[in-house]
Amino acid sequence: MNRLEPDVVEYYDQEAVRMICEKYGMQPMEALRTFVCSKTHEMLENADMGMTDFGAGALFDMWECEQITGDPRRSAYIRLGE
Repeated sequence: MNRLEPDVVEYYDQEAVRMICEKYGMQPMEALRTFVCSKTHEMLENADMGMTDFGAGALFDMWECEQITGDPRRSAYIRLGE
């Protein structure tokens, strides 16, 4: 697995935390922990998966889909590409 550059991961982490806090009212540390421990984040860290082709909003959608269904791949952003 090729790891994504840390500064790119940090950008997505910050954006995801902001969106999670805004929508769900979580505290930033809780939102960060929830995002970093997700399958979505695991996919993001893997540069070979090309998750940076998506904007932060799409990654948030994938994370949210994962929270609901247990699988970020059920997001419309990924299903459309099938």
